[in-house]
Amino acid sequence: MDAVRVSALRERLAGTGWLEAAGGFAGSLRHAVDRRGSAGLLLVGTEAYEPWHLAAHLADEAAWSNAPGLAPILLRHRVPAMAPAHLTHDLRRLAAAGRGSTVLVVAPAAAGEQLLQRVQDARHGGATVLALDGTAGPAELAALAHERLAVGTAEEEPFDLAQHLVSAAAGRSPARRPALARLADLAGRLTAGPTVGRW
Repeated sequence: MDAVRVSALRERLAGTGWLEAAGGFAGSLRHAVDRRGSAGLLLVGTEAYEPWHLAAHLADEAAWSNAPGLAPILLRHRVPAMAPAHLTHDLRRLAAAGRGSTVLVVAPAAAGEQLLQRVQDARHGGATVLALDGTAGPAELAALAHERLAVGTAEEEPFDLAQHLVSAAAGRSPARRPALARLADLAGRLTAGPTVGRW
């Protein structure tokens, strides 16, 4: 995303409540992974959508802001035989998610029964569940989430933008800057600096 497009998007979003909503959701994510006894962040998408983009941005933010809890473990519905070790975690990992774990579900469309059941098991085990979903996301996912950010559409560009906003805001320490100020430098953050490149 180039700086001109990001700047234009920031202008369009000003006054819509979107920056505040994304900042509030990101604050909940940061609080969950920073709290005492945190057991890490599990990031999972749907069978049709793996949130690679968000995984990469959260890993970058974890490195840039010295917030290791933001670095996610990406859970996959299907793991290829030759996948590198850090990309071999499947949905069974949700069974071990208990108190202290944070599960972030990214679902532009329906989550599917298998995923919903695993997320429900994680929640019953004590995990904090956050959901970022589109309008096609089922009511069941919203009911399972402790906090939800509904994007309002499953279209690629707005859904991608929501992930940018959340990851950028989550990378800023809430003790240092309020949510709107954390989002104010989004354009620069998206276009400057080296990436971790792990994904």
